[in-house]
Amino acid sequence: MSMQVEDRIQIADLITGWIHRDLGEWDKLRDLFHPDGEIEVTWFEGRFADFVDGSMRMGASSLKTKHLIGTPVVTCREDKALVETNAVIVGDNADLGLGCMVHNRFFDKIERRDGVWKLVKRQSIYDMGSFTFPAGLVDIEHGVAAKYPSEYAALGYVLEKSGFPVKRVFATRGSELEKEMKAEALRWLDA
Repeated sequence: MSMQVEDRIQIADLITGWIHRDLGEWDKLRDLFHPDGEIEVTWFEGRFADFVDGSMRMGASSLKTKHLIGTPVVTCREDKALVETNAVIVGDNADLGLGCMVHNRFFDKIERRDGVWKLVKRQSIYDMGSFTFPAGLVDIEHGVAAKYPSEYAALGYVLEKSGFPVKRVFATRGSELEKEMKAEALRWLDA
């Protein structure tokens, strides 16, 4: 079954709907996922509803984030779709005088249920990143930054120093984790 234009528009709207997180529009953010939806990103793993609650806590902290979202690449089978989207995560903690800019790809499983497309699972693959210094250079604890793969070391550092620690290793460009994630997703799509 080929994907209709309306389906592509609904899916693209889900992906660009991430702006609701940046704007603190929590009810609109919750509506992007099916009720059983899950998310795995650097600072959070679990139910999407709990992620929104965590995002609310982050939004009230000194850490501010912005996501620049690219155009999604969609692979569809019937009522399931895999979607990969380039994004840039910009983070800034004014109290630390430190920020980061990380290029990543959101890797999403999306399902149409009762005629409506929504996200089922969001994961992230990290491509490259760097620190930003909005108020001038500040010292970085190199040992803390070195705990994370270089692709998201700056993000991991800023998150940790802001009270949102990263608890495991995540997929990076070309890593075995990325290959395993994509292989599992294709099995899900074809099931």
